[in-house]
Amino acid sequence: MKETSFTLRLTDKQYAEIRIYLDFLTSEMILFGLRFAYRRNVAIAGGFLAPGRKSIVKRETLLLSSKQAKWRLDNWKSMIRSYRERGYSYPTISRIKKEVRKKSLKADRLHLNF
Repeated sequence: MKETSFTLRLTDKQYAEIRIYLDFLTSEMILFGLRFAYRRNVAIAGGFLAPGRKSIVKRETLLLSSKQAKWRLDNWKSMIRSYRERGYSYPTISRIKKEVRKKSLKADRLHLNF
């Protein structure tokens, strides 16, 4: 086991709150909370933070081109396997497919207009 110390500039109220957390929570729980806060901050900075599934669906579909969307639909079974490996639930995968299908249909509509 290693011990660590760090310095933070806190108000008295913040210090009291952190002291409660450090006294009450296990190191695993503190790390869990820090990981959550870190990932949330990354999501905010990346511009794809939304509550719950919306964030996942948006992250998976936001930057897809219509060609990529078409490829994903054509290879949907392998995409399901990939999403399940990432821990996504079937309802989330279904929502991703719905958005991918919309992007794919937009591509088809563009080709019909020419």
